[in-house]
Amino acid sequence: MAPANPIAVNSDAQIQPAAARRRDPRFVLTGGYARLPAAFYARLDPATVAAPRLIRYNCGLAADLGLPVDGVDDADLAAVFSGNVLPEGADPIAMAYAGHQFGGFVPQLGDGRAILLGEVTDRAGCRRDIQLKGSGRTPFSRNGDGLAALGPVLREYLLSEFMHAIGIPATRALAAVSTGETVYRERALPGAILTRVAASHVRVGTFQYFAARGDLDSVRRLADHVIDRHFPALPADPDDPRTEGGEFPAGRHLALLREVLERQARLIAKWMCVGFIHGVMNTDNMAVSGETIDFGPCAFMDAYDPAKVFSSIDSMGRYAYSNQPRAAQWNLARFAETLLPLIDPLEARAIELATAELARFPARFEAHWLSGMRRKLGLDTAEDGDADLVRGLLEAMHAGDADFTLTFRRLCDAAANANANADEGAARGSGGAGADGVRALFADAAAFDSWAAAWASRLSREPGAPAERAAAMRLENPAYIARNHRVEQAIEAAVERADFTVFGDLLAVLEHPFEESVGRQAYAQPPLPAERVLQTFCGT
Repeated sequence: MAPANPIAVNSDAQIQPAAARRRDPRFVLTGGYARLPAAFYARLDPATVAAPRLIRYNCGLAADLGLPVDGVDDADLAAVFSGNVLPEGADPIAMAYAGHQFGGFVPQLGDGRAILLGEVTDRAGCRRDIQLKGSGRTPFSRNGDGLAALGPVLREYLLSEFMHAIGIPATRALAAVSTGETVYRERALPGAILTRVAASHVRVGTFQYFAARGDLDSVRRLADHVIDRHFPALPADPDDPRTEGGEFPAGRHLALLREVLERQARLIAKWMCVGFIHGVMNTDNMAVSGETIDFGPCAFMDAYDPAKVFSSIDSMGRYAYSNQPRAAQWNLARFAETLLPLIDPLEARAIELATAELARFPARFEAHWLSGMRRKLGLDTAEDGDADLVRGLLEAMHAGDADFTLTFRRLCDAAANANANADEGAARGSGGAGADGVRALFADAAAFDSWAAAWASRLSREPGAPAERAAAMRLENPAYIARNHRVEQAIEAAVERADFTVFGDLLAVLEHPFEESVGRQAYAQPPLPAERVLQTFCGT
């Protein structure tokens, strides 16, 4: 049975009736998540802001979503994407959820500074949530102001669009708007609002919110909502003999667990293949859709270090780069716990079934990771020693303090020259003269030379011409990433000087990360010692 009042509303949360807000008929949304029972959210409008000004409108994404691109001026866009004017059909809500934060369970978190306006159906027929971040206090703000400073908004815009450009599932940035108001953190900062787009905003913590309250009906309702939205063709478990008779639809929810596990295994593998560190892999920051979400203090490694941590709040390294697969499996175990009553009415049997699924996660992650790494190294076929070959490179990179992104990008050039320089490479054991650009990245070039000889031998057993292999590798290994120092430079220019050209120039590079362009060589370079970013922050 659901609690009578599952949402404790802050007394200082200012809620304006939806009917009082002007609507723009050019932007049309539907309610989506707001159709679920009232226990799932708090209904409220975003706060109004003093002087909204459009910073960026993602016209390409807007077109994909069927939203207006032409004939809408910047002032109207700023009004809509600040929340001063609502889209037609919007039903604004703040979603309820709980979560484990660095291992400690918090029974009520929720959208403390975000308002879900509604959803659209994009050109591909997929339903997409439209959410404002930094739009004021909600019942879940926990004494916070519910606002966002300009820096974190620009950071998420850059990072989310870059993630999309390199093929990693992530929330998208539709618009960024400055509010004309001041946000107080360690100092006074300009305020801003980000409009975020996601396949959905349902998290592992959303399931935990209801499971912790013993509200099995809501867990079931949420699970069925997720299945209908993300896995509509989900088959029942063929191994469950009761499924056919319809006695207990356990197979459907066990299959949901299996699908979420698979999506997370694929997602984390993609992170690892580009040196991405999320920073706050709490259960409230794991979307069951398999998208990267809530990655405020995230960062991309420069020099490879498996123990690397950037997040200022991860003092124990719980979510360090190499810990991310284990952290994901831990989170997924918490997800499985919420589904146990739906998987089987007998707890022991439910635990057995769920544990069997969770046990498959490491192998599924390893398969996706190795597949991605093979492509990065130009390997189309599979051999038993490939995992050792990859790990050998990573060990040499760590010992040699080699840049993660540049190493893999320059290996593309080495692969292109593999045959032309084979004799010279064999003579010195370095894999060919084309490997010189890679060797220069290693403090200990001898360690690279030893690995490169093994790689050259492995490539010799691959079909295809070197030039074709190198071209394929350049579509897997970006020339440009969202390097931390570049992101910080863009934020500093905007916050300190109201100069958004640095942000715009960087965004233009990150939207085409695989295409090397004349005049953009500096964006590929790692930071100078004085430019290194040692910590990143949530920005809340």
